[in-house]
Amino acid sequence: MSRLSVAAACSIFVAAVPAVASADPGDPAQVQVTVDITEIEEPGVLALTVAGNSVALTENGSDLLVRQFTGTLPTVTVTDTRTAAEIPAGAAWAVLGSSSDFTGTAGQAPISAAHLGWKPRLLNGGNTGLVSEGEEVVTVLDQPTQPGNNVGLVDQELLVSTYDSAEVTGGAYTVNADLTLRAPADVAAGSYRSTLTLSLFE
Repeated sequence: MSRLSVAAACSIFVAAVPAVASADPGDPAQVQVTVDITEIEEPGVLALTVAGNSVALTENGSDLLVRQFTGTLPTVTVTDTRTAAEIPAGAAWAVLGSSSDFTGTAGQAPISAAHLGWKPRLLNGGNTGLVSEGEEVVTVLDQPTQPGNNVGLVDQELLVSTYDSAEVTGGAYTVNADLTLRAPADVAAGSYRSTLTLSLFE
């Protein structure tokens, strides 16, 4: 009886041993290693892009008192790829613009940024009605005839904005602006340059 019990115990032990990789002495044994790596989910972003980095103004509409030059701001796009959960409560974004003075490349007297105005134009504001362009900014030479308007791109002026970021998330919104430079008729001839800076805030 004792011998049978030992034999049964041995039989159970052998059956429980799992199969293992084996190799003859001197032969390598190989073990396959696998892993599943999921794609990292990047958080969404609020971003500003501009379709070009320069614009040349050309003379258009001058008279005996004023030299006028016009052009179009390259298309500005605000893209928001964030989810509503990633946006702080009550957040709102806006694009503001300001210009430096126009400096003459041959040493001419500068033309103040107050002589540069714009009229923003919303190209794509989505279907929510919550994205809108800023108000027209006139030049300092227009101020006597258009009182109450913002004058010149001296300070940061509104180009486009929304008052509820969470309601317009997931979209791309575009805007440009008509640019107008109005200088006195006796402005010195030559080439001038200025820098128009656009900034996105939330």
